Amino acid sequence: MSSRGIYTLANDAVYDQFIGLINSIEANVSPEIPIYVIPYNQHCDRVKREIDTRKNVIFYENKESIDRWDAFTEEVWAAHPITKQASFKRPKWYKSPLMRKMTAFDGPAEEFVFYDADSLAMQPLDKVFAKLREYDFVFDDWEHAKATPVAAFDFSLVQQDLGLLESEARTKIHCSSFFGSKRGLLNAQDQVVLKQHLIQNQEIAWINEKSWWCDADLFSYLTLRLDRPTFNFTLSTDGQDRTGNCANIDPFVVRDHLLYNKDGLKPIHRLHYMGYSSIEFARLSQGEAVQIPYAEVFLHYRFLKNPVEKPRSLKSPSPVVRFNRFMNKAATKVSATLENLVSQQN
Repeated sequence: MSSRGIYTLANDAVYDQFIGLINSIEANVSPEIPIYVIPYNQHCDRVKREIDTRKNVIFYENKESIDRWDAFTEEVWAAHPITKQASFKRPKWYKSPLMRKMTAFDGPAEEFVFYDADSLAMQPLDKVFAKLREYDFVFDDWEHAKATPVAAFDFSLVQQDLGLLESEARTKIHCSSFFGSKRGLLNAQDQVVLKQHLIQNQEIAWINEKSWWCDADLFSYLTLRLDRPTFNFTLSTDGQDRTGNCANIDPFVVRDHLLYNKDGLKPIHRLHYMGYSSIEFARLSQGEAVQIPYAEVFLHYRFLKNPVEKPRSLKSPSPVVRFNRFMNKAATKVSATLENLVSQQN
């Protein structure tokens, strides 16, 4: 059997979510499968200390691959037509190193599954690895169903250049928060060719300007261009395969700390806390009442190894604390707006 592993991307800012993820993997996937942690940035001291206590968790820092993917990301996004507009708004994920997750393709595992750190594993990965016998990329998300104005691609350009109708191109769109693949499928040679398509041939314009610096939509372009066999469970002909995964959108039923799709009680691969900040999870882990769905499920996995530290009750922050947070948030928003204005003038 080929070597298998799991990858995630983390730093100290997402420490609580990181602990919840690796605990859920050990509980619901396997206590033996290697978990490789790619550094989001240099701030990983707490993460490293936790890794040192785990026999199956490895800090995976391939600096050559990280530098190569960082440079690739910078270069291709700098070529997007939006940068030539007189006025454009930087998205909140601007300049984020999320494409570092692609270093998994240079890692030790021959077959692997990647989870974003803001996730909880909910079932074994047997079905994903089984699909990797037939396909090179395996996904489980609904990105392909987004409305046309906010979808990953400018479908008119994709049709013009590739001859793909929107209905065909949509099936190529996917998220980057959870995927299965194989070592070497996205290598340095592929990057050279893809960069030529993206920059010299201006195929970076295929990606919706609303998706500027979005790692998921850039990844969708890469798999589209590589034209390798791809499977998405949400497009499966088997209705049992099609489930939700987003904590703030999809309805689930909780049984013994596991989530099931409310429609048909179908097991899900993971719960994705998309759109919630790491600060909210840190506060929740410290015993604050935070508006996060399935908070008790998260706390179960966050403190699975040390249940005595789990908050016994959750308390709302005082009015003073809420006011100070509101003012800090407003100041941050004003600062970001001013930074955008300055960057547009330069």
